[in-house]
Amino acid sequence: MRRLLMLLLKAAISTLLLYLSLRAVNLAVLGERLSRLHAGWLAAAVGILAAQTFLLAARWRLIAEGCGIAATFANMLRITFIATFFNQVLPSTVGGDAARIWMLAREGGGWAASTYSVLLDRIAGIIALTLIVFVCLPWTLTLVQDPVARAVLILIGISAIAGSVVFLAIGRIRWQPLMQWAPTRHLVEVSRTAWRICGSSGALGTIAVSSFAVHLMTILAAWCMVQSVSATTSFALLLFLVPPVILIATVPISIAGWGVREGSMIVAFGYAGLPQTDGLVVSVLIGLTFFAIGAIGGIVWIASNGRRSSAAIAAKFSPGGTP
Repeated sequence: MRRLLMLLLKAAISTLLLYLSLRAVNLAVLGERLSRLHAGWLAAAVGILAAQTFLLAARWRLIAEGCGIAATFANMLRITFIATFFNQVLPSTVGGDAARIWMLAREGGGWAASTYSVLLDRIAGIIALTLIVFVCLPWTLTLVQDPVARAVLILIGISAIAGSVVFLAIGRIRWQPLMQWAPTRHLVEVSRTAWRICGSSGALGTIAVSSFAVHLMTILAAWCMVQSVSATTSFALLLFLVPPVILIATVPISIAGWGVREGSMIVAFGYAGLPQTDGLVVSVLIGLTFFAIGAIGGIVWIASNGRRSSAAIAAKFSPGGTP
């Protein structure tokens, strides 16, 4: 019942935020933009995000090896694509990450190691995104003149950096009470695993480069979406505006980021002096292209005969399922 209520709450939040986003823009201009949609640019965005999935699988495989899991790239790529499908359709609070943990553990990765690998993969992506936001902050602040918005941007950057530092520091703390409570004990183990992976300069460099490349590919895909509706936003502006929006959209209060992403993008474009309608169009197209990648993941799921194991995932993580 609690899972069902959480799902309904997230659906309600997404619906409300989407409604407010639509009210904030000129629907006539929105329709005019969409009427000039160039399918070629949109296809290019889908291709970039599909290629991004290969890079995500390679990064996850390297992290999994640091967690003691021996997995082939082909297997990690298959699971990563299937996870994009569950990100879109699984009625759960954990989505594709839960699917990745489940499938990797069932295929010999072990529950603890599989969970650690997915958590570290997610953390690596967030840290890279945080650093992009922080490095671009001086230029972003020149675009955004509103004092409240500037304060929020600074707070987001500092908080994310502080959170990353705290996570890494936990692995160095030798405080016994942390080991007596299961959640903090696992957090300590994840942090220590991160330090072991960081001890390999080759692995650390590859993970870092791939993490930054993943986010730059998202921005490039967003630029293709801008071109698809003949908007005038440059790649540099998107570099400054899109990462903070993505970071905000990672907060798990809606379904697949819908609503949060659109509202944040409208606000970001507005504060930067850009048409808010363009912000909404780009955000919606980002959501739709991710949905398209999820559809590819669904095809991979069917082709890999994963029907039985995937049904088990849905049963385990759906509302009313056993956690």
